[in-house]
Amino acid sequence: MRLTRGLIFVLLAGLVAGLVAGCQPRSYTDDAGRTVEIGTVPHRIVSFGPSITETLFALGLDDSIVGVTDFCDYPEAARDKAKVGNSFVPSIEKVVELEPDLVLTVEHEQFIRELEALDITYVVLDPEDLDSILDTILLAGEVTGRAKEAKRLVDEMESVIRDITNRVEGAARPRVFFMVDATNPNMPWTTGGQSFIHDVITMAGGQNIASRVTDDYAQLSIEEIVSADPDVIIVQTMAGGVPTVSAEVLEKHPVWGEMSAVRAGDVYFANGDLVSRPGPRIVQGLEEVARILHPEAFD
Repeated sequence: MRLTRGLIFVLLAGLVAGLVAGCQPRSYTDDAGRTVEIGTVPHRIVSFGPSITETLFALGLDDSIVGVTDFCDYPEAARDKAKVGNSFVPSIEKVVELEPDLVLTVEHEQFIRELEALDITYVVLDPEDLDSILDTILLAGEVTGRAKEAKRLVDEMESVIRDITNRVEGAARPRVFFMVDATNPNMPWTTGGQSFIHDVITMAGGQNIASRVTDDYAQLSIEEIVSADPDVIIVQTMAGGVPTVSAEVLEKHPVWGEMSAVRAGDVYFANGDLVSRPGPRIVQGLEEVARILHPEAFD
């Protein structure tokens, strides 16, 4: 078929218009409530958060990740990426050296202030509860050009969540004390009622004894814990699967040792990398906690 000059002009105009439209910046609202404009799909991404790194790898962005934090250790390939410090000591110099076109970060005042001073484009990905973890994964997919992959991942996670909540539906709900850190066994850190770990406990069929605490994390006195009389104590393990306190230490403690959960041997350990990182593996953490609280539901 022979094309007329007029038709050729129309086709070219349409092509150019499409290319221009594709280059128009898109606006996104991040987890800090900021509006961020991103023009093109980023190809050099710095991840400032282990859960963010896990999300990016799950979306197939291995080759686009140029930098991660010192604590980004999953998957194994994350260990080989350039390091940009951690939440205690961020390295803005290393970030600049890596020349990212996008930084994805948890909410970190010092780090964000430095990014803004250098006019580096960043998006805050820092969900508060389990539902917002799913929303944050979708947002990560949108800003990185992997929206379809993110939707597929979220669908799979929602399927796991439905399966677990269905399994424990109607079961008795034991009172749970979730121990985040017991470096000081008389004032251990736990998770409050606004955190995603609280959601994990609830969806797994338990009652968080610290549900009235409004902070994400807080210290409870040993007297408060004794008064709540938890049926189950779950201790979060740290890096390498090492708990901050052992069952033996609790048994020998003059107060902990008298608690009914300790006397009954209902002290369990949950993988901290699964239950405390708001990323794709949170559903594995949910299943781990559900199996602790309701093993009969998984027979």
